[in-house]
Amino acid sequence: MKTIGEAAAASGVSAKMIRYYESIGLLPAAGRTASGYRSYGSADLHNLRFIRRARDLGFSLEEIAKLLSLWRDHERASADVKQIALKHVSELDRKIAEMTAMRATLSHLAEACQGDGRPHCPILEELGEGDGAHCAHCAH
Repeated sequence: MKTIGEAAAASGVSAKMIRYYESIGLLPAAGRTASGYRSYGSADLHNLRFIRRARDLGFSLEEIAKLLSLWRDHERASADVKQIALKHVSELDRKIAEMTAMRATLSHLAEACQGDGRPHCPILEELGEGDGAHCAHCAH
């Protein structure tokens, strides 16, 4: 059995997040020692590592709850797990496309900015939707 600090170190999940995951029901409430300290066993550490890996892959807490439920259910259909994963991949693709478009826009605007002592700045004009804002920072 491990204390919350030891469980945090062993799982890579902070003690604060462990308490949070317990409070929202993502993790079962920890056992307690006679002195009232939380106590974590190997199953708890497996759950914490599962959650950490899922968070590292960008799954939401709701998705993680579903995945944990499926992970614990040895009668599950793998198609259910795959459906969650593919939905997440689709969301990641959407976010990547949005970020790629943002990067292209900012890159184009930065190239259009002369970066000299003049006040004209296409970056601020775009942000201000063409309101004629002046760029004090483009001279750097």
